Amino acid sequence: MSWIIGALLFWAAMWLLNVQLSKRPQTRALSLLVPLIFGVTLLVLWEGMVRGFQISPILLPPPSAISVRFANSLPILWVDFVQTFVKGAMSGYIIGCGSAFLMAIAVNRSPFLQRGLLPVGNFVAALPIVGMAPILVMWFGFDWQSKAAVVVVMVFFPMLVNTVEGLKASDHMQRDLMQTYGASYWQGLMKLSLPAAMPFIFNGLKICSTLALIGAIVAEFFGSPIKGMGFRISTEVGRLSLDMVWAEITVAALAGSAFYGVVALIEKRVTFWHPSQRG
Repeated sequence: MSWIIGALLFWAAMWLLNVQLSKRPQTRALSLLVPLIFGVTLLVLWEGMVRGFQISPILLPPPSAISVRFANSLPILWVDFVQTFVKGAMSGYIIGCGSAFLMAIAVNRSPFLQRGLLPVGNFVAALPIVGMAPILVMWFGFDWQSKAAVVVVMVFFPMLVNTVEGLKASDHMQRDLMQTYGASYWQGLMKLSLPAAMPFIFNGLKICSTLALIGAIVAEFFGSPIKGMGFRISTEVGRLSLDMVWAEITVAALAGSAFYGVVALIEKRVTFWHPSQRG
Protein backbone atom coordinates (compact mmCIF):
# COMPACT_ATOMS: atom_id res chain seq x y z
CA MET A 1 0.00 0.00 0.00
CA SER A 2 2.89 2.37 0.73
CA TRP A 3 4.09 2.01 -2.87
CA ILE A 4 0.67 3.02 -4.15
CA ILE A 5 0.34 6.02 -1.83
CA GLY A 6 3.89 7.19 -2.62
CA ALA A 7 3.31 6.89 -6.36
CA LEU A 8 0.02 8.80 -6.18
CA LEU A 9 1.56 11.59 -4.08
CA PHE A 10 4.46 11.89 -6.54
CA TRP A 11 2.01 11.98 -9.44
CA ALA A 12 -0.04 14.75 -7.77
CA ALA A 13 3.08 16.83 -7.02
CA MET A 14 4.41 16.50 -10.58
CA TRP A 15 0.98 17.29 -12.00
CA LEU A 16 0.86 20.56 -10.09
CA LEU A 17 4.42 21.34 -11.16
CA ASN A 18 3.58 20.75 -14.81
CA VAL A 19 0.48 22.94 -14.52
CA GLN A 20 2.60 25.79 -13.19
CA LEU A 21 5.29 25.30 -15.82
CA SER A 22 2.70 25.27 -18.60
CA LYS A 23 1.54 28.76 -17.60
CA ARG A 24 4.99 30.26 -18.17
CA PRO A 25 6.16 31.66 -21.51
CA GLN A 26 7.26 28.83 -23.74
CA THR A 27 11.00 28.35 -24.23
CA ARG A 28 12.94 25.50 -25.79
CA ALA A 29 14.09 24.24 -22.39
CA LEU A 30 10.57 24.41 -20.98
CA SER A 31 9.09 22.60 -23.98
CA LEU A 32 11.45 19.70 -23.24
CA LEU A 33 11.09 19.81 -19.46
CA VAL A 34 7.28 19.47 -19.34
CA PRO A 35 7.05 16.18 -21.33
CA LEU A 36 10.15 14.87 -19.52
CA ILE A 37 8.47 15.40 -16.12
CA PHE A 38 5.28 13.85 -17.45
CA GLY A 39 7.16 10.78 -18.70
CA VAL A 40 9.04 10.30 -15.42
CA THR A 41 5.73 10.65 -13.56
CA LEU A 42 4.20 7.85 -15.61
CA LEU A 43 7.19 5.60 -14.91
CA VAL A 44 6.99 6.24 -11.16
CA LEU A 45 3.23 5.62 -11.20
CA TRP A 46 3.81 2.41 -13.18
CA GLU A 47 6.44 1.22 -10.67
CA GLY A 48 4.23 2.02 -7.69
CA MET A 49 1.14 0.31 -9.09
CA VAL A 50 3.03 -2.86 -10.06
CA ARG A 51 4.72 -3.18 -6.68
CA GLY A 52 1.72 -2.01 -4.66
CA PHE A 53 -0.75 -4.40 -6.29
CA GLN A 54 1.94 -7.12 -6.52
CA ILE A 55 1.35 -7.69 -10.23
CA SER A 56 3.29 -10.66 -11.58
CA PRO A 57 6.35 -9.62 -13.64
CA ILE A 58 5.21 -12.13 -16.23
CA LEU A 59 2.17 -9.93 -16.86
CA LEU A 60 3.72 -6.50 -16.36
CA PRO A 61 7.33 -6.04 -15.18
CA PRO A 62 8.15 -2.79 -13.32
CA PRO A 63 10.31 -0.16 -15.04
CA SER A 64 13.19 -0.94 -12.66
CA ALA A 65 13.32 -4.55 -13.86
CA ILE A 66 13.11 -3.42 -17.48
CA SER A 67 15.98 -0.97 -17.01
CA VAL A 68 18.15 -3.67 -15.40
CA ARG A 69 17.43 -6.05 -18.28
CA PHE A 70 18.09 -3.22 -20.75
CA ALA A 71 21.49 -2.48 -19.22
CA ASN A 72 22.46 -6.17 -19.10
CA SER A 73 21.40 -6.83 -22.71
CA LEU A 74 23.02 -3.93 -24.56
CA PRO A 75 25.03 -6.13 -26.98
CA ILE A 76 21.91 -8.08 -27.99
CA LEU A 77 19.81 -4.92 -28.27
CA TRP A 78 22.44 -3.28 -30.46
CA VAL A 79 22.55 -6.23 -32.86
CA ASP A 80 18.76 -6.24 -33.07
CA PHE A 81 18.72 -2.47 -33.63
CA VAL A 82 21.18 -2.68 -36.51
CA GLN A 83 19.32 -5.59 -38.12
CA THR A 84 15.84 -4.07 -37.88
CA PHE A 85 16.29 -0.31 -37.97
CA VAL A 86 19.53 0.33 -39.87
CA LYS A 87 19.26 -2.48 -42.44
CA GLY A 88 15.55 -3.14 -42.78
CA ALA A 89 13.71 0.07 -41.87
CA MET A 90 16.19 2.66 -43.15
CA SER A 91 16.96 0.94 -46.46
CA GLY A 92 13.25 0.44 -47.16
CA TYR A 93 12.50 4.01 -46.09
CA ILE A 94 15.09 5.48 -48.45
CA ILE A 95 14.09 3.29 -51.39
CA GLY A 96 10.35 3.70 -50.83
CA CYS A 97 10.32 7.46 -50.23
CA GLY A 98 12.87 8.14 -52.96
CA SER A 99 10.98 6.15 -55.60
CA ALA A 100 7.67 7.68 -54.47
CA PHE A 101 9.13 11.17 -54.86
CA LEU A 102 10.28 10.43 -58.42
CA MET A 103 6.96 8.79 -59.26
CA ALA A 104 5.10 11.84 -57.90
CA ILE A 105 6.95 14.07 -60.36
CA ALA A 106 5.94 11.73 -63.18
CA VAL A 107 2.33 11.69 -61.95
CA ASN A 108 2.29 15.48 -61.75
CA ARG A 109 3.44 15.64 -65.37
CA SER A 110 1.09 12.95 -66.72
CA PRO A 111 -2.73 13.20 -66.42
CA PHE A 112 -2.91 9.48 -67.34
CA LEU A 113 -0.92 8.50 -64.27
CA GLN A 114 -3.01 10.83 -62.10
CA ARG A 115 -6.17 8.99 -63.11
CA GLY A 116 -4.72 5.49 -63.25
CA LEU A 117 -2.02 5.15 -60.60
CA LEU A 118 -3.47 7.01 -57.62
CA PRO A 119 -6.66 4.89 -57.34
CA VAL A 120 -4.51 1.75 -57.54
CA GLY A 121 -2.23 3.28 -54.90
CA ASN A 122 -5.16 3.83 -52.55
CA PHE A 123 -6.14 0.20 -53.01
CA VAL A 124 -2.63 -1.10 -52.31
CA ALA A 125 -2.25 1.18 -49.28
CA ALA A 126 -5.38 -0.40 -47.79
CA LEU A 127 -3.94 -3.94 -47.98
CA PRO A 128 -3.20 -5.36 -44.50
CA ILE A 129 0.52 -5.58 -43.80
CA VAL A 130 0.05 -8.91 -41.98
CA GLY A 131 -1.15 -10.33 -45.29
CA MET A 132 1.61 -8.83 -47.44
CA ALA A 133 4.53 -9.49 -45.09
CA PRO A 134 4.65 -13.31 -45.36
CA ILE A 135 4.40 -13.10 -49.14
CA LEU A 136 7.30 -10.67 -49.39
CA VAL A 137 9.33 -12.78 -46.96
CA MET A 138 8.82 -15.76 -49.28
CA TRP A 139 9.87 -13.68 -52.29
CA PHE A 140 12.93 -11.94 -50.84
CA GLY A 141 14.14 -14.40 -48.21
CA PHE A 142 14.46 -14.27 -44.45
CA ASP A 143 17.19 -11.63 -44.16
CA TRP A 144 16.77 -7.84 -44.02
CA GLN A 145 15.96 -7.54 -47.75
CA SER A 146 12.43 -8.86 -47.22
CA LYS A 147 11.90 -6.43 -44.33
CA ALA A 148 13.05 -3.57 -46.55
CA ALA A 149 10.56 -4.72 -49.20
CA VAL A 150 7.73 -4.62 -46.64
CA VAL A 151 8.78 -1.11 -45.62
CA VAL A 152 8.83 0.00 -49.27
CA VAL A 153 5.24 -1.20 -49.69
CA MET A 154 4.18 0.60 -46.50
CA VAL A 155 5.81 3.97 -47.18
CA PHE A 156 5.53 4.27 -50.97
CA PHE A 157 1.93 5.38 -51.35
CA PRO A 158 1.67 7.69 -48.30
CA MET A 159 4.75 9.47 -49.60
CA LEU A 160 3.40 9.48 -53.15
CA VAL A 161 0.02 10.95 -52.20
CA ASN A 162 1.56 13.68 -50.03
CA THR A 163 4.07 14.67 -52.69
CA VAL A 164 1.47 14.74 -55.48
CA GLU A 165 -0.77 16.98 -53.38
CA GLY A 166 2.19 19.19 -52.53
CA LEU A 167 3.10 19.68 -56.18
CA LYS A 168 -0.41 21.10 -56.68
CA ALA A 169 0.00 23.58 -53.82
CA SER A 170 1.06 26.51 -55.97
CA ASP A 171 -1.90 28.53 -57.25
CA HIS A 172 -2.83 29.32 -60.85
CA MET A 173 -1.57 32.90 -60.68
CA GLN A 174 1.91 31.74 -59.67
CA ARG A 175 2.00 29.15 -62.46
CA ASP A 176 0.74 31.68 -65.01
CA LEU A 177 3.47 34.07 -63.90
CA MET A 178 6.14 31.40 -64.50
CA GLN A 179 4.74 30.77 -67.98
CA THR A 180 4.76 34.51 -68.64
CA TYR A 181 8.47 34.53 -67.83
CA GLY A 182 8.96 31.72 -70.35
CA ALA A 183 10.00 29.17 -67.73
CA SER A 184 10.22 25.53 -68.80
CA TYR A 185 8.50 22.73 -66.89
CA TRP A 186 11.68 21.85 -65.02
CA GLN A 187 12.37 25.49 -64.15
CA GLY A 188 8.84 25.83 -62.82
CA LEU A 189 9.28 22.60 -60.88
CA MET A 190 12.54 23.66 -59.23
CA LYS A 191 11.65 27.31 -58.63
CA LEU A 192 7.95 27.07 -57.75
CA SER A 193 6.35 23.64 -57.38
CA LEU A 194 8.98 21.89 -55.24
CA PRO A 195 9.44 24.76 -52.75
CA ALA A 196 5.66 25.02 -52.36
CA ALA A 197 5.43 21.23 -51.93
CA MET A 198 8.06 20.99 -49.18
CA PRO A 199 5.59 21.08 -46.23
CA PHE A 200 3.62 18.25 -47.85
CA ILE A 201 6.77 16.28 -48.66
CA PHE A 202 8.04 16.51 -45.10
CA ASN A 203 4.62 15.59 -43.79
CA GLY A 204 4.89 12.40 -45.83
CA LEU A 205 8.44 11.80 -44.62
CA LYS A 206 7.36 12.14 -40.99
CA ILE A 207 4.43 9.76 -41.45
CA CYS A 208 6.69 7.23 -43.17
CA SER A 209 9.36 7.52 -40.47
CA THR A 210 7.00 5.80 -38.03
CA LEU A 211 5.58 3.36 -40.58
CA ALA A 212 9.05 2.16 -41.58
CA LEU A 213 10.03 0.81 -38.18
CA ILE A 214 6.59 -0.72 -37.60
CA GLY A 215 6.74 -2.48 -40.95
CA ALA A 216 10.22 -3.87 -40.36
CA ILE A 217 9.29 -5.22 -36.91
CA VAL A 218 6.04 -6.78 -38.11
CA ALA A 219 7.79 -8.41 -41.08
CA GLU A 220 10.24 -10.11 -38.71
CA PHE A 221 7.35 -11.94 -37.07
CA PHE A 222 6.94 -13.96 -40.28
CA GLY A 223 10.54 -15.00 -40.76
CA SER A 224 13.91 -13.69 -39.70
CA PRO A 225 17.44 -14.80 -38.91
CA ILE A 226 18.19 -15.15 -35.20
CA LYS A 227 18.36 -11.39 -34.67
CA GLY A 228 16.12 -8.39 -35.00
CA MET A 229 13.57 -6.60 -32.84
CA GLY A 230 10.56 -8.49 -34.18
CA PHE A 231 12.32 -11.84 -33.86
CA ARG A 232 13.41 -11.06 -30.30
CA ILE A 233 9.94 -9.89 -29.25
CA SER A 234 8.18 -12.97 -30.61
CA THR A 235 10.81 -15.29 -29.12
CA GLU A 236 10.86 -13.71 -25.67
CA VAL A 237 7.05 -13.62 -25.49
CA GLY A 238 7.10 -17.38 -25.98
CA ARG A 239 9.59 -17.68 -23.13
CA LEU A 240 7.50 -15.35 -20.92
CA SER A 241 10.48 -13.00 -20.62
CA LEU A 242 8.45 -9.82 -20.68
CA ASP A 243 11.25 -7.61 -19.35
CA MET A 244 13.26 -8.32 -22.51
CA VAL A 245 10.19 -7.63 -24.63
CA TRP A 246 9.77 -4.24 -22.98
CA ALA A 247 13.49 -3.55 -23.44
CA GLU A 248 13.08 -4.13 -27.18
CA ILE A 249 9.97 -1.93 -27.20
CA THR A 250 12.01 0.78 -25.48
CA VAL A 251 14.71 0.57 -28.16
CA ALA A 252 12.07 0.77 -30.89
CA ALA A 253 10.38 3.75 -29.24
CA LEU A 254 13.66 5.63 -28.79
CA ALA A 255 14.80 4.89 -32.34
CA GLY A 256 11.45 5.88 -33.85
CA SER A 257 11.21 9.08 -31.81
CA ALA A 258 14.79 10.08 -32.65
CA PHE A 259 14.23 9.39 -36.35
CA TYR A 260 11.02 11.44 -36.36
CA GLY A 261 12.82 14.23 -34.52
CA VAL A 262 15.63 14.33 -37.07
CA VAL A 263 13.14 14.58 -39.94
CA ALA A 264 11.23 17.33 -38.10
CA LEU A 265 14.48 19.23 -37.47
CA ILE A 266 15.41 19.06 -41.15
CA GLU A 267 11.90 20.24 -42.01
CA LYS A 268 12.32 23.23 -39.73
CA ARG A 269 15.55 24.19 -41.49
CA VAL A 270 14.20 23.70 -45.01
CA THR A 271 10.71 25.19 -44.58
CA PHE A 272 11.62 28.05 -42.25
CA TRP A 273 9.52 30.35 -44.42
CA HIS A 274 6.28 28.41 -43.86
CA PRO A 275 3.76 29.82 -41.32
CA SER A 276 3.83 26.56 -39.33
CA GLN A 277 7.56 27.06 -38.60
CA ARG A 278 7.43 30.68 -37.50
CA GLY A 279 7.89 31.74 -33.92
